[in-house]
Amino acid sequence: MSCLHEFWGLEFSPAQIAQCRTQGGLLSMELELSRACNLRCLYCYADSGQALQDELSRDELFSVIDQAATLGARKIIVIGGGEPLLSPHLFPVLEFIRGLGLDADLFTNATLLDRAKAERLHALRVSVSMKMNSLDPAVQDELAGRAGTHAAIMRGLDHLLAAGYPDDERVLGIESIICRQNYDEIPALWRWARDRRIVPYIEVMTMQGRALEHQNLEVSREGLKQLFDALAEIDAREYGNHWTPHPPLAASHCARHEYSCTVTALGEVNPCPGVNIPVGNIRFASLRDILQTSPVIRDLRNIRQTIKGRCADCEFNALCYGCRGHAYQTTGDHLAEDPSCWLKPRNGR
Repeated sequence: MSCLHEFWGLEFSPAQIAQCRTQGGLLSMELELSRACNLRCLYCYADSGQALQDELSRDELFSVIDQAATLGARKIIVIGGGEPLLSPHLFPVLEFIRGLGLDADLFTNATLLDRAKAERLHALRVSVSMKMNSLDPAVQDELAGRAGTHAAIMRGLDHLLAAGYPDDERVLGIESIICRQNYDEIPALWRWARDRRIVPYIEVMTMQGRALEHQNLEVSREGLKQLFDALAEIDAREYGNHWTPHPPLAASHCARHEYSCTVTALGEVNPCPGVNIPVGNIRFASLRDILQTSPVIRDLRNIRQTIKGRCADCEFNALCYGCRGHAYQTTGDHLAEDPSCWLKPRNGR
């Protein structure tokens, strides 16, 4: 298989990632603004709903973005923790990011978007990923924990389309979590997105946060394999995209632990939302010092050598290390093999 085939879905090149790892820097950073949210998604990793006491101020948000840029970050991904559009800091933060010459991605449930906000995002050249789990109103509303969510998402989508999304500079995506409730319709959702030039981010759920209260959400490893195989076949046959099915993302690779980190609404630095191990807090140490002195970050930056179990012997080890979040939430070890993965290691263990 060619390198272009195997690196399908990586947002940075292998050379950029290697340089970042060597220098102890960043290529991207995920940033929560608040835990406030207008939905109560059953699978929410952060169990969001109400804002936390003493969340990061605007100046603190600006400071950590500036620190990330100094460390080489090219993109800031605003994930909210809750719903970013509820934060009064959202547009000042996006303007600050773009003013530094960095790319900006926004993850939003889209229910609070109106035409003016959509046009403002477009003018700032912000890429947007909407949280959409189903085209069936009943299923979408059930997973979101709020009646009327599906209709509100579709209104938000209409505003984004009217503002000019997607185009060559502004990606429009949907983020979908694989659950038993939406499992059967994921192929249809995939086609729906591809046909509209919307990027489908279909990902395996991590059992953390509110998902722990809803054990009926989880899909078996065998079920995940069947679904990923089906999506790969659809993508190859109908859209000319060729990729090897493996968790946690369909048609993509997660390599974030080699070049990224997450800063929570309280300033804690975590490897990612799934590996929610606080390795420091930007209120008490610089981002540089936190990243360059943390043993957890060091081990994850060198994950190809430190990973354990079947993942260490897998023929795809140079490209994939499974989902660290799923491994950590399931086993308590962020370096453990990914229990959700169906690929076989070279030695057949």
